[in-house]
Amino acid sequence: MKAVIAGGTGFVGKELTNELVRHGYDVYILTRNTGNKKEEEHLHYVKWLTSGAKPEAELAGVDIFINLAGESINSGRWTEERKKRILDSRIIATREIIRIMNVLEQKPKVLVNASAIGIYPISETETFTEFSYAAGSGFLSHVVNIWEQEAIEADKVGIRTVLARFGVILSSEDGALSRMAMPYKFGGGGKIGSGRQWMSWIHVKDVVRAIRFAAENDSIEGPLNVTAPTPVRMNDLGKTLAKVLGRPHWLFVPEPALKLALGEMSTVVLDGQKALPDKLLKKGFQFEFPLVRGAIEDLYSSRK
Repeated sequence: MKAVIAGGTGFVGKELTNELVRHGYDVYILTRNTGNKKEEEHLHYVKWLTSGAKPEAELAGVDIFINLAGESINSGRWTEERKKRILDSRIIATREIIRIMNVLEQKPKVLVNASAIGIYPISETETFTEFSYAAGSGFLSHVVNIWEQEAIEADKVGIRTVLARFGVILSSEDGALSRMAMPYKFGGGGKIGSGRQWMSWIHVKDVVRAIRFAAENDSIEGPLNVTAPTPVRMNDLGKTLAKVLGRPHWLFVPEPALKLALGEMSTVVLDGQKALPDKLLKKGFQFEFPLVRGAIEDLYSSRK
């Protein structure tokens, strides 16, 4: 089996590459720079999105395309320029993937396109599944909606399309949890905002397992909530993190202070949605880390 990954050098992409290679795939990473990459027996790098690049010439017979490409939403204040880059990077990458798939003589079986539960409205009381049609009104919802509309073009030409709506991905190496853990390590962790906002989380190992599961399961298509089955309130997540790290949970970061420090990007930590992975559960996916305590212990217990 051959799989293409766009965005394969990020922390999820690296975990996914290892997961696929471990299960016998030949993996092709789309990248702007192949010069500093070391190829291995089942790992290849293909230049794309640069002048003269023709990735399709190296991708004959590919079975699966996985699109994780896009500028991080967590790496700085959302200035108008940054918001444009966040949106444009996703549109450009997705359109190029659609173009590549269209020109291949043998079409791939499936496109798994990254998305986010940010498409749903912010709520402390509602629960959202893949069959929820309510949409949010903020910047993230706007980005996700446009991103999914670009990706679904693959479905129009007969390629099964999965819109993998990621929750908050837990990893000790990168992402939201590693940033949350930092103040606890220095004794200054605690409640953020009201603490009642929902965190629909998932361990990074279950993310990549779910992506492979969706790619290999012909009956999965359309929106797919890639979240653990047990969302938690933000304050409960913080308390669990504190216990695992052996640190106090006492500092209060008020909402106005975060909004002042982060601007519009503060919505990432101040707001949330309770999203459940109905499709994964109904299709028989087994979570390795269904509970947040076990997930955080796996990531941090040996690193106190």
